[in-house]
Amino acid sequence: MSVHPTVQVRRIYAEPASDDGVRVLVDRLWPRGISKSKAHLDEWCQQVAPSTQLRTWYRHDPAKFFEFASRYREELGEPERADALAHLRDLAQQPLTLLTASKLPAISEAAVLADLLTSQPTTTTPPNRPPERLPAAAPNTFSPASNGQSTRPASTSTNCPPPRSTAPPRPSRNDAPQ
Repeated sequence: MSVHPTVQVRRIYAEPASDDGVRVLVDRLWPRGISKSKAHLDEWCQQVAPSTQLRTWYRHDPAKFFEFASRYREELGEPERADALAHLRDLAQQPLTLLTASKLPAISEAAVLADLLTSQPTTTTPPNRPPERLPAAAPNTFSPASNGQSTRPASTSTNCPPPRSTAPPRPSRNDAPQ
């Protein structure tokens, strides 16, 4: 018998809830207007975010969501993103809240991640196939409600895997020839 993890999607601007569990920001860019202390984050997992090219193409247009989800799932197969997704799967063994700055979290990368984390892993899903279900707009919970107990750790010792770097370091301005 397998138990589906509790994975929620919320805006980072919303007040933390007692059932949030581990709170992970999954946006590549830090959200405007919120300090790190007010975010109440356990982790910021930038490596799992969609590429800049995909994000700028999508621009949270609801008409493009299924195509975005398909393309994003393909990107999640890349080594760095796959490592970060595996880390989120580990975190999802307890209540997990994926945070985003998106005004429409139900059509964000966090919603795609929540769908992946709560569904059985498959290797035969065609890349052009839309997700099995469109996430609900509210309350953005993708599994049965928890029993009301908070399992939020005081601090999380694990972090999203560090980015893989294959490029040589960029020269600084001080390294420029004079």
